[in-house]
Amino acid sequence: MNPGSQIIYKIVSRTEWENALECGVFNGAPVDIADGYIHFSTVDQVRETAAKHFHGKRDLLLLSFEGEKLGAALRYEPSRGGDLFPHLYAPLDVSCVVETIPLEEDEDGGHVFPEQF
Repeated sequence: MNPGSQIIYKIVSRTEWENALECGVFNGAPVDIADGYIHFSTVDQVRETAAKHFHGKRDLLLLSFEGEKLGAALRYEPSRGGDLFPHLYAPLDVSCVVETIPLEEDEDGGHVFPEQF
């Protein structure tokens, strides 16, 4: 499968996304801005991303995007454990979001994902 044709995911705080919706563009969370690109995860990576970077955080949204619609600025690069992670080297047009799913927190500080994950 062409990686660019798959659905990719971004976890953001509700506040970050609401601010982006007002502007029409998401420039990234602080970690994205510091690294110079917007971090995404594939369906196989997103649970681990949530556990590693968002444990104990509340009021999060799981956003889905069609990778191919993000264009040439989307690159798959080695990261955690050598896995290829999608990174976007451009601002993200908020109209590209396919689905917005609230991530509820479980009793251990983790997050509850929909069945497809």
